[in-house]
Amino acid sequence: MNEPTDLIQTICLTEKATLLSETRNQYVFRVAPRATKPQIKKAIEFLFKKSVTAVNTANYAGKKKRERQPSFGRRPHWKKAIVTLKEGDKIDLA
Repeated sequence: MNEPTDLIQTICLTEKATLLSETRNQYVFRVAPRATKPQIKKAIEFLFKKSVTAVNTANYAGKKKRERQPSFGRRPHWKKAIVTLKEGDKIDLA
């Protein structure tokens, strides 16, 4: 679980995430739900070789979904991390 490739699942490429990367030098990642801010910081610095100044996280509950029976299922819970890089550093998203 503590491997950098296990902590960082995907990078979010939405309109809001693109606007954050262009204006505030912040990048949005979907991370493992049990990942802590120091672990996320170390993983980003290891994977992309950039220096991180701040990490903000948000937990999201999985949506309820109907099943065949009169009961409900759930999508998995997930965590989002917004990472601020040092001035002048960029991550190439292409």
